[in-house]
Amino acid sequence: MAESESGADPRTPARLFALKQGDTFVVADAYGDITGEGDGLFHDDTRLLSRFRLSVAGRPLELLGGAVSEDNVVFTANLTNRPLPPIGGQSTRQGVIHIERSRLIWEDRLYERLRLRNYGPTEARLPLRLEFAADFRDMFEVRGLTRANRGRSLAATVAEDSIVLSYEGLDGLVLASTLIFGQHPTHMAPGFAEFELSLAPDIRTDIFYEVGPSAAETPSRRRFRTAAARARLAARSVRRRGARVQTSGRVFSEWLSRSRADLALLTTEFDTGPYPYAGIPWFSTAFGRDAIVTSLQLLWLDPSLARGVLRYLARNQATETSRFTDAAPGKIMHETRKGEMARLRELPFGKYYGGVDTTPLFVMLAGAYAARTGDLALIDELWPALQAAMGWIENEGDSNRDGLVDYIRGAETGLANQGWKDSEDSVFDASGQDAQGPVALVEVQGYVYAAFQVMAELAARRGVPPEESDAWRAKADRLRVAVEERFWVEELGTYAIALDGRGQPCRVRSSNPGHLLFTGLPAPQRGLRVADQLLGTAFNTGWGIRTLGRDEPRYNPMSYHNGSVWPHDTALCTAGLARYGARDGAAGLLSDMFQTAVKFDMRLPELFCGFERRPGEPPIAYPVACLPQAWASGSVFMMVQACLGLTIDGWRGEIHVDRPRLPAGIDRLTVRQLAVGEARVDLTFMRIGERVVAYPENHEAATVPITAHA
Repeated sequence: MAESESGADPRTPARLFALKQGDTFVVADAYGDITGEGDGLFHDDTRLLSRFRLSVAGRPLELLGGAVSEDNVVFTANLTNRPLPPIGGQSTRQGVIHIERSRLIWEDRLYERLRLRNYGPTEARLPLRLEFAADFRDMFEVRGLTRANRGRSLAATVAEDSIVLSYEGLDGLVLASTLIFGQHPTHMAPGFAEFELSLAPDIRTDIFYEVGPSAAETPSRRRFRTAAARARLAARSVRRRGARVQTSGRVFSEWLSRSRADLALLTTEFDTGPYPYAGIPWFSTAFGRDAIVTSLQLLWLDPSLARGVLRYLARNQATETSRFTDAAPGKIMHETRKGEMARLRELPFGKYYGGVDTTPLFVMLAGAYAARTGDLALIDELWPALQAAMGWIENEGDSNRDGLVDYIRGAETGLANQGWKDSEDSVFDASGQDAQGPVALVEVQGYVYAAFQVMAELAARRGVPPEESDAWRAKADRLRVAVEERFWVEELGTYAIALDGRGQPCRVRSSNPGHLLFTGLPAPQRGLRVADQLLGTAFNTGWGIRTLGRDEPRYNPMSYHNGSVWPHDTALCTAGLARYGARDGAAGLLSDMFQTAVKFDMRLPELFCGFERRPGEPPIAYPVACLPQAWASGSVFMMVQACLGLTIDGWRGEIHVDRPRLPAGIDRLTVRQLAVGEARVDLTFMRIGERVVAYPENHEAATVPITAHA
């Protein structure tokens, strides 16, 4: 029904756009509007703006287009007017007023500029209205949790050019959202500000305003430009860390560039170094597992991210036992939150340790970082944390003393499932019944196997007696045998997703064994059988790999973990396939994922639906997926490395290339400024007939040994 008939707002659901800097982020629609339905301006897990909507003459504006700049710093909506009320008997017709709405975030503040221009032949009166509200809801409330009690909203403080909206939490902490205008509104009240503007033909008018948790100087053109320049400089410095990848494919290169920009957007600078937040909007905070996987994805290009993640997680390693937070000495953090519900311990996520895989992944990352860089000094710094992590793995992490790391939550408020598939329905047996704990996930045993090997290698590097290093290797060997004996299901041709609390395998085909391939645990023949399954129609959708085989109980391509496609999961499986020699399959998955990214405007979401690919149809979006998501953005880099067969030996200062492949349509790929010790290498891969060859391009590369096997 048309608006003239119903009076309703005719806008259709619009794509959401995100900006972030530090612990502040904003999510709004293509108009730049915030409606309070999962969007908003957030700071420290609290929503400071739940409504922020622009209108003219009481009517919504027409959308011409909305976009975020290539560097993820500035969002701009281009808008125009609907017919305006008459001036002296003559109305202003539709589409003559251009409104450019630009915003950015810098140092916990939202900066916004309205740039208005009248393209009509006569003066136009523009009654402009900005509606706003702040509900100060905790992120978990925004996600749908209901609280028995909340704090109280305080009376708004209204001045000529500003308004302060306040809230007193149940913990007595008073939070504020301050709006300040560079031009005094004609009228202002607790829920809106109005401007009566008269726009002469072809004259530009700018209005500046800011929103933040505290007061600031009067908004102005100078402040807006200064904030934009500083934000752009900061984003550029993050994007330029490490090596960069260029290809002969313009669109493929655009995907690489967008992915790198998204990772820069999500990276927050701590005193321990850079740290990638997990994703916007639901997970814009420090997560352990996500950051480790993202660091592994980028490690070959930018080891500084892994260094920052390792140091931050070591600093926040658990030292006490708590059933409420699932903490135990040596365990590595799962996530941290700063909102009111976390502060009041209504939920355990202030600093939560309910991730069974994060601790062995932490050790894996330390070993991978050391192998990539040869940085033994950092390993010496981390050694107490690594020993403590292994202490948890071998003791509290094995609750039933059967030699496998398992989980069972300590309190009902914690996560029921504590692997990466952490939704409540994601681990079950062949009958479709939930696995009763303690649960030992198959991929976690692979991470522990790799952690034992890392400790053996690093112990030897640190000059300990050989018997200590040998002991770690012996533990890895024993675990390998146990996994092969207890998880392999011959009739399925793959490994069970888990063992339940009775030690019985959950005979379900999942993508989890693909992570096992990534660690190198399976015997070669079994590894190839897993690879064949992952590349078959039960898992391979044509866009990526499903989390669950399509004939399994609970399979649902629209679910969160039981049949959807997660790019990071596909990337880890791709790296596992390449490790077991299925490099052509890996290249095919990279090509599929590239086509997926094209359909999602060059941004891989957190996940998407696992429907089979059909000619002419795009992949189906998962409606509330985070976008951007760090380990989704990092997936392309892990997949590229897997296809290139490229590894850097930081101990010897060497580059190794094994049977490289390029994705379809890409005939040339160059890795520029690849750090190997003190040298910076430009390395090119080129398709020549059926082969892909690799060769250095710069003089500095002559100092670095490069071995290549076609």
